[in-house]
Amino acid sequence: MRLRHKANAIPEMKENKKIYFDASENKGKWKEIFGNDNPIHLEIGAGKGDFITKMANANKEINYIALEMNTNAFVVASRKMLDEEMKNVRAIIGNAENLEDFFEKGEVDKIYLNFSTPWPKKRHHKRRLSHKRFLDRYKEIISDGAELELKTDNEDFFDASLEYFEDFGMDIEKVDRDLDINESVVTEYETKFRNRDMPIYFVAAKFQN
Repeated sequence: MRLRHKANAIPEMKENKKIYFDASENKGKWKEIFGNDNPIHLEIGAGKGDFITKMANANKEINYIALEMNTNAFVVASRKMLDEEMKNVRAIIGNAENLEDFFEKGEVDKIYLNFSTPWPKKRHHKRRLSHKRFLDRYKEIISDGAELELKTDNEDFFDASLEYFEDFGMDIEKVDRDLDINESVVTEYETKFRNRDMPIYFVAAKFQN
């Protein structure tokens, strides 16, 4: 469903010091920005921020960065991030095509792809965030042995993603074709699928050095 345009979304988010519209200035400086040497986990396509804010609240020893290009969606997340206690989360308004402009090699320790657009038409497959074209980009910013976790409701996209990861030489650590609710950080979006009795597909894979 298309989100209604929110005229004040961008001005509102520009007032939030945890959100960056020009993250290229932060390249190589993320540990300095967070003020510690904790691992950095990146969610690509963070939507309304349910997942990233829940993870940040539950794991204070990890720093989280959300990447989202849809300002209408992410303005909801930006309000959650204003919580003064949430010191370990930041956000980038930008496109995954430009990841190498935002991060140096080794800055990201884990990547999350949650319910990414499946792009079902063959001519659009290169737009999938799990496609080799993006895996190559991830390889340029991750630390040695970094992990990637993917969740989706789309079985065709899931099967294709498994193939992409295997062809890329990644180690498949876990595959679950009906992820238990107790093993998932359940967001509003995921709840909709579960309420329709749709299985949630999950894979955890590790990049080879």
